[in-house]
Amino acid sequence: MVEHPGIRLLAATPEQAGALSELHCRLFEKGWDADGMRRLLEHPACVALVATSRQPPALIGFIIAQLTADEAEVLSIGIDKNWQRRGIGRALVDALIGSAKRKDARRLFLDVAESNGAALALYTRLGFTRMGVRKDYYLHPSGRRENALLMVRDI
Repeated sequence: MVEHPGIRLLAATPEQAGALSELHCRLFEKGWDADGMRRLLEHPACVALVATSRQPPALIGFIIAQLTADEAEVLSIGIDKNWQRRGIGRALVDALIGSAKRKDARRLFLDVAESNGAALALYTRLGFTRMGVRKDYYLHPSGRRENALLMVRDI
């Protein structure tokens, strides 16, 4: 557990799959369903953390990653819109880095939509650098495609 003013960061459990799915669906156009979320959380390579508010107690954020050999990859990160810009994303990434490091990971990868300026600024402040571009990686419900920037940082 990591302490942060007003919140707690804890390891996610498969029992939280429904609540995680609900938050994921509120934050992303293509949210993950509860069954898929549960299967992911049960996978031995998965490392997932949740942020919960203290008062009132509620799930307000998450980070989900997978570890393979000496590399970790962020699969998804999200913060409830009412809790954004309070350092929770940074706290989740920092906690994931600590967890991945304890499991002998040396690098952390993530993809971010080219248009997501807030996330790009956060990841840059956290020491991530741009490693490449995945052309037309994201498909939006409107049919519009968007590039993903592949970012990496040593841990």
